[in-house]
Amino acid sequence: MFQIVYHFLVVRDDIPNLPNEWKKKIQRAIEERLATHPDLYGKPLRRSLRGYRKLRVGDYRVIFRIGKESVKILVIQHRSVVYDSAERRV
Repeated sequence: MFQIVYHFLVVRDDIPNLPNEWKKKIQRAIEERLATHPDLYGKPLRRSLRGYRKLRVGDYRVIFRIGKESVKILVIQHRSVVYDSAERRV
């Protein structure tokens, strides 16, 4: 079981700005997938986000990195803006 660690901007900006119906879906996906088998569900990213992975939840993306015992979540945003935000946070 992996420990989930959130970037401070995810807690401050991303989660409060999510539509209410998506908050629970994304939270469930993180708890069920990333906390158990993040390598199976996350697709590797390339170029400037090499080393990070993405989890697709509808039109939203969760960008994360797998550590030894934890999963560090960098961004949770709509697919149209998530990659620009992720590059700024790296």
